[in-house]
Amino acid sequence: MSVTLREMTADDIPEVHQLETELFPEDAWPLAAFESELAQSETRNYWVYESDGQIIGYAGLCTVLPISDVQTIAINPEFQGQGLGRKLLTLLVETAKQRNALDVMLEVRFDNPTAIGLYESMGFITIHRRVGYYKGGVDALIMRLQLDAPQGQEEAHKV
Repeated sequence: MSVTLREMTADDIPEVHQLETELFPEDAWPLAAFESELAQSETRNYWVYESDGQIIGYAGLCTVLPISDVQTIAINPEFQGQGLGRKLLTLLVETAKQRNALDVMLEVRFDNPTAIGLYESMGFITIHRRVGYYKGGVDALIMRLQLDAPQGQEEAHKV
């Protein structure tokens, strides 16, 4: 079974949204959110994993300097544990670096130890806890990965 990674297109949105609602029934993005995200190509990057013509994972990044924000990352449970999520997160971090971001931020459900473990293993640290952020009252951890700034970028991003 081969798995391929490619940029997300508008044609992928219905299938991505279907997977989103299966994986995150309480917190699923509406279809229009994916459409809006893809339409903002100046600041957004989205990818999908495909296996045998079926989308099995997706991820998105928003970059508004000096920060990149992981908008979403998800892998079909049948394909978890194969390093696909780590590869997606690595791609998001590398894209943030290419866009000259100084930090990568993300929010993760407090009750998702697998995702938290992945993020921590890649150097993300928890910087804040938002109480009751998700539907059902589940807290969110706000996590950050500080990137090495290109020479001279530290001054350019100071406010």
